[in-house]
Amino acid sequence: MPVEVAFHFDMGQLNDAPVSPLWISIPYVFGLSVLTELAALLSISLVRGWGEVVPSWIPVIGGRRVPPMAAVVPAVAGGLLLTAVSVWMVLSWVGVSDSMAYENGWWQALAMVSITPTALWGPILLALAYSYHPRRRPARG
Repeated sequence: MPVEVAFHFDMGQLNDAPVSPLWISIPYVFGLSVLTELAALLSISLVRGWGEVVPSWIPVIGGRRVPPMAAVVPAVAGGLLLTAVSVWMVLSWVGVSDSMAYENGWWQALAMVSITPTALWGPILLALAYSYHPRRRPARG
C-alpha cells in the first residue's frame, strides 16, 4: 500500500486534503518503510541471539553483551506507542473518533484487513519485552 500512496493512488479514500508533490511523498513513504523494517528487526532481536550479544561483524561493540535495559526500555516505549495507535485505529473503526471516508464498503474492508496485523504489533511487542526481561536479568543470590 505505501507505493500506491506515494504515487497518489487513494485506494478508495475520499480525501480533500491537498496532495503533496511526488518529490516529497516518495522519499517520505520510502523513509517510513525503512523505519518500519528497522523496527521489525529490532522486535525480532528480542527473541534471537543477536538481541543478547551484538553480532561480531559490527565495529567497536561487536561481541559485547547487550544491556537488558537497552532493549527493554525502547521495546516497552515502542509497544506502548503502537498500542495507543492501535486503540485509536480501532476507535475510529467503530465510529468513536473520526475516520477516513471511503468510496464504498469494499475499499474500507480492504483497508481494515490490510492494517489489522499492524494493530497487533504493539501488544505483541509488549509481550516480547516482558518475556525478554526475566531471561536477561542477572541471577540473584
